[in-house]
Amino acid sequence: MEDFAAGVRRRVSDARAAHRLALESGDFYAARVHAADLEEMVRLAEDHGIIVEPGGEG
Repeated sequence: MEDFAAGVRRRVSDARAAHRLALESGDFYAARVHAADLEEMVRLAEDHGIIVEPGGEG
């Protein structure tokens, strides 16, 4: 289970970074795509009792 939790946290962190980079580059379509991925990963974490820091790095 710990490998799963680590993977989810890593995907949350990656999605946050990708979202931030898309916003910084002005690619608002990509930002929306990454925001949706981030929301999905945070929801998955919550469903499995995995704690991720809000707005943090995972």
